[in-house]
Amino acid sequence: MRQRLIRVTALRDVRRLPPGVGARLAGVLLSATALCLPAAPVRAQAVNSHPYVLRLPPSHPLSVMAQLGERLFHDPRLSASGKMSCASCHDPARAYGPPGSAAVVLGGPDLKTPGFRAVPSLSYLYRQPGFTIGPDIENGTEPVINLQQQAQQAAGHSRTLKTALAPQAAAVNLVPQGGLFWDGRVDTLEQQVDGPLFNPAEMDAGTSGAVLAKLTTWYARDFTLLFGPYVFKNPSLVLAEAMFAIGRYQIESPDFHPFSSKFDAWLAGRARFTRAEARGYQLFNDPAKGNCGACHLDQPGPDGTPPLFTDYQYEALGVPRNPAIPANRDPHYYDLGICGPFRTDMRDQRQYCGMFLTPTLRNTATRKVFFHNGVFHTLQQVLDWYVYRDLQPARFYPRDAAGHVVKYDDLPERYRANVDITDAPFDRRPGDAPALSEREIADVIAFLGTLTDGYEVSAAPASAAPPGGTRRTASPAAAAPEIAGRR
Repeated sequence: MRQRLIRVTALRDVRRLPPGVGARLAGVLLSATALCLPAAPVRAQAVNSHPYVLRLPPSHPLSVMAQLGERLFHDPRLSASGKMSCASCHDPARAYGPPGSAAVVLGGPDLKTPGFRAVPSLSYLYRQPGFTIGPDIENGTEPVINLQQQAQQAAGHSRTLKTALAPQAAAVNLVPQGGLFWDGRVDTLEQQVDGPLFNPAEMDAGTSGAVLAKLTTWYARDFTLLFGPYVFKNPSLVLAEAMFAIGRYQIESPDFHPFSSKFDAWLAGRARFTRAEARGYQLFNDPAKGNCGACHLDQPGPDGTPPLFTDYQYEALGVPRNPAIPANRDPHYYDLGICGPFRTDMRDQRQYCGMFLTPTLRNTATRKVFFHNGVFHTLQQVLDWYVYRDLQPARFYPRDAAGHVVKYDDLPERYRANVDITDAPFDRRPGDAPALSEREIADVIAFLGTLTDGYEVSAAPASAAPPGGTRRTASPAAAAPEIAGRR
């Protein structure tokens, strides 16, 4: 597969391919009426001739609890400065991601205290699973073991390569997955809210008593109506309900998961890709090229839920150290992701040092900071690094006193063996051809632009049915609404 290109002209051709590969190609590649691999010219526009009926999250007026959460989310008075709210870092205008291009946001009592990591997006977290190490549990008969036992089980496990054509093959890998923040240290939206609220480098709200006093002053009527006249006699309950309300807002509000991108319209057969977008999507899923789909899964679920462009897993990619982060001025300071410094329960699991969560690629074109340390500021820089990390490391990494390039310099040397050098395109070595040409990089970036929400469908193309006259569907009416309690 890696040595040649395959042209798929109909679903019957897909069935002749090896098991696993054919299933993947059926969902990724388009038929002859839409998009072909480079063995044939690519049409000016590409329509998904086998559209999905996507199962979107239910859209209803916000509950009273979620309305309270919305007010709290946007209220800067809860912070020490009185000027920072959740929305200050998670900008609604930027898909609830960072508001600017700074690697970290300034917070604290005077908004001058720098953070340590780039702000992740809060969008599309409504289906985020809790943190585990290992394959998905398929039934309820497996014994429940703690994270340390899970890590020990995974220690001697042989790793299966990730490939965009068959990402499901890597499901057997015993790897960290799920959780929130870059290191997965919490599982629920309520826990996620609690962190920034009390972080001295962020909202710096002080003690729980200080927050309780503010809630009593400004939200007494809301809490009394929702929880009864005696709610303020239980301070811990007030704080817990406030965090829960913000979590409900993120779950219930469609603004956090609108699924309104051009890609979603294309999946539904209501939009056409341009030539560059079509080529980029093809490269995104080509295991010998971008191989992006190996980690950023792009196919709807069996029940029709739209793809989130993440496998929820963790990778050590070895991105360059970012001198713009003040903490990095200390040569002994390292952000090790899963094994610290902010996560403490996995500090002894050194095989995970340097691993960070794979984020969704939805709305990635709206970001100005990428990766956990915000070292890159454009998709061009990101793609260049993916392609040339090991081919031209001097472009990205410093040299030591002897003039040697120090690859993966944001990790102590003893942990650099954790960096992925096997999954394409990280399997290249000096002297190999780049996985993507400059034009191909531009095409992948064009495709990534189709993942930005807010696309307006103009002239919807006719949706062609696949052979047999049926469409791939998952009717919302046939399934219970999906409301998750985790992200």
